[in-house]
Amino acid sequence: MKINAQDLTLEEKLSLLCAEDIWQTNSLGGKLRSVRVADGPHGLRKTDGWHDNPVNGTAMPNLSLLACSWDRNAAKRDGAVIADDCIENGVDVLLAPGVNIKRTPLCGRNFEYFSEDPYLAGELGKAFIEGVQEKGVGTSLKHFACNNREYNRLYQSSEADERTLQEIYFPAFRKAVEAKPWTVMCSFNPVNGVFSFENEKLLKKTLRGQFGFEGVILSDWDTVRNSYKSLKAGLDVRFPYSETAFVELKNAYEKGLISDAEIDFSVDKVLELIKKAATAKKKMTTDRAQRHSIATELAKESMVLLKNDGDVLPLKGGSVCVLGNFAANPTVGGGGSAYAQPSYRQENLAALLTRQNAAVDARYIGEFVADPCFYRCVNVRAALSAAYKADVAVVCVGTTEVQETEDFDRASLRLNAVQEDLILKVAEINPRTVVLLYTGSAVDMTPWLDKVQAVLWVGFAGEGANEAAAEILCGNVSPCGKLSETYPLSLEDTPDKGFPGTGLYNVYAEGIFVGYRYYDKTKKDVLFPFGHGMSYAKFEYSDLSIEKRGDTDYTVRYKITNRSDIDAKEISQVYVKDAFSSLSRPTKELKGFDKTLIKAHETAEIAVSLDFSSFAYYSPALERFYVENGEFEILVGASSRDIRLSARVEISLPDETQVSL
Repeated sequence: MKINAQDLTLEEKLSLLCAEDIWQTNSLGGKLRSVRVADGPHGLRKTDGWHDNPVNGTAMPNLSLLACSWDRNAAKRDGAVIADDCIENGVDVLLAPGVNIKRTPLCGRNFEYFSEDPYLAGELGKAFIEGVQEKGVGTSLKHFACNNREYNRLYQSSEADERTLQEIYFPAFRKAVEAKPWTVMCSFNPVNGVFSFENEKLLKKTLRGQFGFEGVILSDWDTVRNSYKSLKAGLDVRFPYSETAFVELKNAYEKGLISDAEIDFSVDKVLELIKKAATAKKKMTTDRAQRHSIATELAKESMVLLKNDGDVLPLKGGSVCVLGNFAANPTVGGGGSAYAQPSYRQENLAALLTRQNAAVDARYIGEFVADPCFYRCVNVRAALSAAYKADVAVVCVGTTEVQETEDFDRASLRLNAVQEDLILKVAEINPRTVVLLYTGSAVDMTPWLDKVQAVLWVGFAGEGANEAAAEILCGNVSPCGKLSETYPLSLEDTPDKGFPGTGLYNVYAEGIFVGYRYYDKTKKDVLFPFGHGMSYAKFEYSDLSIEKRGDTDYTVRYKITNRSDIDAKEISQVYVKDAFSSLSRPTKELKGFDKTLIKAHETAEIAVSLDFSSFAYYSPALERFYVENGEFEILVGASSRDIRLSARVEISLPDETQVSL
């Protein structure tokens, strides 16, 4: 029998809007089925309480790395694997994914987020949700909105103008909502002076009105200050259980501060969620070994070869000295609620290199370099002696879940002095030095980058990190990942120069010029641009053509030829530039991308679609997105700063659609 709000007493309704405990919706004493939620997005993190007895599931690549795959199918597969872990452990809703924009590379939670670009974040976020929910498990799109730093996130207001919100911080949520996530989670922080969970404009007008979201709106854990104010603003369920929540709602109802209609609206949303969880067809399609295999495959699709002078990679053979504790104990993911503790024990990178290529004699000497992540005694003589004798030295450095984590921002983009010193000393005595970076986000490499021959960003790659890295280093697979965020030369070059905010508010003074948009506008050099990533293959772009299909609809076609003996995948990017805009716009904006396997000496024809949103900007005066007539440039590149092809189109919409200028 279907139950709706009218079938419940007032006390039952109000109880339903309060959680039963930390992880379950209220069952009303067994009258209803509880919905069990659990953390993600890099693997299931199910606990009995806050942190005790965690389930050891599959530790997947972190979203910051997965985004570098630029692959919607990879994001979908990632979600499907985690859904299988959820099904196996009785979880109905995965509290993921996060699609917040990487406004600053210091944000401690950047490893959980896809990109600095809203188009890329939205496309991959939508695919991830589809992958989870097609298995009968729900998702919770988060953190809505403007959770772009961890510093004082419970109180500091994110202050952004309407155009900036609509063009940068909202689009990824708008796109992801198309996948119909079962729930959306509010952020901790206020937005323009009002907490997100009490922000009626944010929840009712934007999320439900503009985006068309129809599911349940959840609070983040221990955020709500007042239950009735949040209910009036559009919040449906407050997590976790709080003794004061029911009392606040009951008192407000008795005072006439909340109406039956407001209560019933949220109650019916929760009842719909319960029905979805009860009736969804859940079916596991992978076992534990298969999930590990997919985790490794996705890591291979995502790792980014940042530098490869002299083609030192792939390894051809000979002796290889592997230094650094990360080779034996790689960081699988960032800390906090997103940390997934794997049950799978990774092998040492050196052993994997020798197994992947019999011509490679790789030896791990990490016992001489205890843990370069922290300040410990290091037997530098032993390390350098081994590196000096080797044909190639591989130095494994990075950060841990302690340094990149929820609740805290990083203080610096630099590796610590112990690691930088190790790299410099090794590079000085062995010119064929390769650095592997096990980090969750951008790193300042300026002290040592020009001293080494190659750099592979391994990222927080999950439980298949070393297996994937070994295959790439040995050339069994060509690297094909590309950066989903800009690597600046220094923290001082970033838009906010590392300023964390006043503690009361953080003004988004750069407006829409975030990430590569900012570096393009200011004409700043960067360490590595957005979209950068090298391959063992060589690709040639040609034959760009634009087919008009409607007033603002186009198909962009071009060819990519693999001029090498290696089968490899290439990520190509389509940017749009408004040649003569009536207001400030970025130099170019990502509006399409493709990833294609191109066999050696073969050519692939790529087609990317553009539509109204590809040319529009948000007009605060019109309170809507608007396309202005005129010329636009279509730019096709291998990165945001490696544009290979360009063409022009002219949009001529009817005069009645245009404002007078």
